[in-house]
Amino acid sequence: MKINVAYTAKLANLPLKPEEKEKFEKQISEILSYVDKLKEVDTKNVETISQVIGLENITREDVTTPSLSQDEVLKNAKSIHNGFFKIKAILQE
Repeated sequence: MKINVAYTAKLANLPLKPEEKEKFEKQISEILSYVDKLKEVDTKNVETISQVIGLENITREDVTTPSLSQDEVLKNAKSIHNGFFKIKAILQE
């Protein structure tokens, strides 16, 4: 099975170099081949389970507690602007 890596990368807005395209085509092809092998496994007599170690009701009660004030949260910040953390841009156009 072959997947159109260039088209998929375009949809995900990922610029790929030609060597990356070839590398990912090979890797995705290997993954899909492995998934096809898994489809061959007979699971008719296997019981459906959601987890394997028998844990039940492991969640805690949702109890509200007081949170920190804005001043407490920002006191160790390197840079602050208008009461918010100021950081370098992580996304570029």
